[in-house]
Amino acid sequence: MRKVAIIGSGNWGSAIAKIVGANAAKYPHFADEVRMYVYEEMVDGRKLSEIINTQHENVKYLPGHKLPVNIVADPDLLSAARDADILIFVLPHAFVPRICKPLKEVVKKDAVGISLIKGFGELPNGGIELISDVIRHNLGIEMTVLMGANLANEVAEGHFCETTIGSKSGPNGAILKTLFQTDNFRVTVVPDVYTVEICGALKNIVACAAGFADGLGLGDNTKAAIIRIGLKEMIRFCKTFFADGLQVTTFFESCGVADLITTCYGGRNRRVSEAFVKTGKSIEVLEKELLNGQKLQGYQTCDEVVKMLTVNGHLDRFPLFVAVDNIYKGQIPPMKLIERIRMEPTDD
Repeated sequence: MRKVAIIGSGNWGSAIAKIVGANAAKYPHFADEVRMYVYEEMVDGRKLSEIINTQHENVKYLPGHKLPVNIVADPDLLSAARDADILIFVLPHAFVPRICKPLKEVVKKDAVGISLIKGFGELPNGGIELISDVIRHNLGIEMTVLMGANLANEVAEGHFCETTIGSKSGPNGAILKTLFQTDNFRVTVVPDVYTVEICGALKNIVACAAGFADGLGLGDNTKAAIIRIGLKEMIRFCKTFFADGLQVTTFFESCGVADLITTCYGGRNRRVSEAFVKTGKSIEVLEKELLNGQKLQGYQTCDEVVKMLTVNGHLDRFPLFVAVDNIYKGQIPPMKLIERIRMEPTDD
């Protein structure tokens, strides 16, 4: 039986814990207990981990949803991950390096990791590193990824949706599909790991642009154009920097166009970006007011991507990505977004 650990317990981590906990209890392939690393916080005078373990609910990040009783919140990272055969990473991408450093002490060398993290690591030369590679290089374990049109609250509600697992190993893909799939959370496994992961990160930048359009009251026609142009930039980015093993069909899986659409209409990046235009408040203030202190991935990811484009001389090929970065940094007003994307690159 494989022991499963979840590294992270925010909104998405808690939603996926509902699925993983139920499947671990259901199938003999997995140990019943699933430990979930919880960054300890005080909520109404009580430790969050204690609340989760007694009330079986993450009252801060996923209130109103009961977690399976076999999900055990553990504020000790090493204790949560010790002897795990499957490690599910689901935390803000900026925290990954500091999390991996102590994990080296306890992670099994034959463990399999799966990243649900959307974002990139930064390299000293201004380039980017995929989060799955950051974990792989730090821990020396095989890595897979899971990305899809999966708004956490809707997954927790049990609404039907799909997701994509990227795994170069067929057997590992199969066991992970068993761990995650339910009647209402349908999993497709593809070997194109890099494209699956990159789509999960870049769609948040496009969602920021969609949010700007909503804040400006530009309507659905404009948003549709932003989604189309954004998808082309996502494909262009993959072809330019991560072409090895790329399959165009991956963009038509849940991790690609489906995730892009749902994020541009319902995700936190769209919502915060709309408020950024309407209120003029800073990202830091909006994160506290709208996200309960959680981080906005699109803003951070866009900064990392534009640094890479700058170093490699590709700024003119990604006008939407660059415009989002410029708007968030106050270099151009939000309305300039449309001016920037009127003329598309013709090198595809």
